[in-house]
Amino acid sequence: MEILNFEFTAKHPPLKKTRVGCVGSGDLEILMQPATTGKTTIHVITSVDGSEQRWKNLFERIFLEQDMPAVHMDIHDFGATPGVVRLRLEQAFEEVLHG
Repeated sequence: MEILNFEFTAKHPPLKKTRVGCVGSGDLEILMQPATTGKTTIHVITSVDGSEQRWKNLFERIFLEQDMPAVHMDIHDFGATPGVVRLRLEQAFEEVLHG
């Protein structure tokens, strides 16, 4: 098990907090809440050791493509594939940005 932390600059606050996914399903869960720092902070707990670079690459790609809100994210991963991670992240951002 690994615990990873990431931080990115963000420009605007989200509309609300949200929770998507379910870690108990062998998937992953994302909890998002508004951040007060003007940054996006990400705390990942993953069952896959040695995956920090994969997570970093995924977050960097998403943050280059979109203007992300200032949130604190807790991600509980149980070995989800990169495609599932991206899907859950997009679902969570849709919730906090558009209700």
